[in-house]
Formats: sequence, structure tokens, C-alpha cells
Amino acid sequence: MIALKQVSKRFVRPDGGVFTALSPSDLDIQAGEIFGLIGPSGAGKSTLLRLINLLERPDGGQVVVDGQTLTALPAAGLRRARQNIGMIFQQFNLMANRTVADNVAFPLEIAGWPAAERAARVAECLALVGLADRAGDYPAQLSGGQKQRVGIARALAPRPHVLLADEPTSALDPATTRGILDCLADINQRLGVTVVIVTHEMAVVRAICHRAAVVTQGTIAEIFPVIDGVAQANSAAGLALLEEA
Repeated sequence: MIALKQVSKRFVRPDGGVFTALSPSDLDIQAGEIFGLIGPSGAGKSTLLRLINLLERPDGGQVVVDGQTLTALPAAGLRRARQNIGMIFQQFNLMANRTVADNVAFPLEIAGWPAAERAARVAECLALVGLADRAGDYPAQLSGGQKQRVGIARALAPRPHVLLADEPTSALDPATTRGILDCLADINQRLGVTVVIVTHEMAVVRAICHRAAVVTQGTIAEIFPVIDGVAQANSAAGLALLEEA
């Protein structure tokens, strides 16, 4: 489903120096999997996530998603391919002057869906995340957890095969976090959508992930399974994270 092949990324600092956000790395994520990227702040997790849909273009290597080599596509082809990759953001990124329904409809408008089909799909997605009764509200009227559910519904609207979630629960309290994770797990089970989630909390990995990668200092230190809510890490980096959780 998702394959990163010797993908790397560097950034130029304001002083002209070069910062390596990700050293050449390989990663394979299976279809229908919930895969976690865990590590401390600045480890390269979010950069790695954004390389999957080429929001950050790698300096080297290949990115393959759903059988397409994204790094080889022209601009128009990449835009079409991204319709199969939904993105969920830490700070929700909702448009304050649009209703909940209009926020969810936005990617469908961009994709040129007819109005009647948009309305039906928006209603379907809001029901899926438990917000069918809030379609006419504005983001300012919602709690943080409700805003994130709108973000999930918006990401699901174009029927993507992949959902990328960048720290989707870090701005939420523990009870709300549990609800969002349950929502993502339900979507994964019901729709078979592949989910990749960035987090710095082992509790998130234990709650919903099938496998996870420890990212530290721009490298993938270990990939480990999560069996019955228990992370099976063996490396020093993985064990250190488990001890901190």
C-alpha cells in the first residue's frame, strides 16, 4: 500500500547550514493497517508523514502509494493521486467562516463533485463521526474533539484509501483523545482505510496501532508489532519510549 524507498529530506537553516530531517530510509505499510510513527519532538516523524503525500518532496528516493510512484508523477497526476490520501491535522485547520457541512464539502468542491452528490456524501461522513446533528454549526461552536471529528469527516469525504494523521490528539484531553482514537479505529475496521498516525505517546500506539516505527534523530530506529495493546519493541530507542510511557 505505502512504500518509502531510500527516502531522505534535508532543510536549509537560516544561517545557510543544512539540517537532515530524515536520513535515507525504507518503510513498508500494509493495506488496511493502522501504523504509528512515534518519537520525541524534532525526531522527523511529521516530516516522514508529509513525505508520504509529497507535502514535503524528498531529496532522494521513491514514494509509492497504492501502486503509484508519486515521486515520478507530473503535477496533474500528483493532484489526482492525492485525492486518495486524506490528511488530519493537529490544529484541525477548519475554515471559521464555513459551517461544519461546508468544511466537509470543501475537498469535494475542489474535486468537482455535483452539488447533490456532495450533500449526500457530507451527510454520510458526518454520521460516521457522530456529528450528523451539527452540520449547520460553525467551528467556534464546537469543542476541540468535535472540531477534530469534523477534520476526520473532511479527510474521509473524497473516499481516500489512506488517512495521514499528524498528532491528531495532542491538543485534546485524555477522555476526548480516547473518543478520537475509537473513531479512527472504527473507520479503519468499517472502511478498510489505511491509517498512518504520528504521535509522541505510547498510549496512542497501544490503543489502536497494529505496528509502529520508532523515529529518532531523523532515522527509523525500529519497526515493531503491537499485539493485544502491547508494543513489542526490542531496540534501546523503543524500550526507552516504552519505559517513558
